[in-house]
Amino acid sequence: MIVDVFQDTICPWCRIGKQHLKTALAQWEGQVEVRYHPFFLNPNTPPEGYDFKTYMAAKFGGRERLDSLFEGSRKAGTAAGLVFNFDQIGYAPNTLNSHRLMALTPDAHKDAMLDAIHKAYFQDGLNIGDIEVLAQIAGANGLDETEIAAQLRSDAMLDEVLAETEWAANLGVTGVPLFVFNGALALSGAHPPQTILNAMRQASQTAQV
Repeated sequence: MIVDVFQDTICPWCRIGKQHLKTALAQWEGQVEVRYHPFFLNPNTPPEGYDFKTYMAAKFGGRERLDSLFEGSRKAGTAAGLVFNFDQIGYAPNTLNSHRLMALTPDAHKDAMLDAIHKAYFQDGLNIGDIEVLAQIAGANGLDETEIAAQLRSDAMLDEVLAETEWAANLGVTGVPLFVFNGALALSGAHPPQTILNAMRQASQTAQV
């Protein structure tokens, strides 16, 4: 089973969907390869990012709506065992560098690295658009912090990430999280683990026909 996951690192529902996928995979009998693909919720975000609350208020119709907006993903996160501290987030960052970090991470460590990026942003309120912050995350998760910082200051994996986002657009991906099972069955949104498991079984049965 191959699971392609299209996600952006600042998408709370991508984090929740990833956790639901993890729960589903624990019940799956058989081998699974999970492949993470970059997506930009806002490709026009400047390199320095935006003030988080100002940006979110402008995007969703005013600051008075933010509490109810955050509450939905906060509750869903709690149910999945995740912590969301939206009040600690200062920046809505450009996510290109965080996707480049994922691309620089060996395949065997990508799952843990994405968890670490999510935790840094949603739980610890760190600016994951900042190269030094990303290098520290990488160093804490088994990579060479100095080397990663140097690569992120260069153009390492820039073309690869941009090519993948263009590929996703050509496939018709317009929102995330999006899960594609065996290249045949797509599931959009942070669905419960049982829904993901059912989709995996359906994709597996389709492949056997």
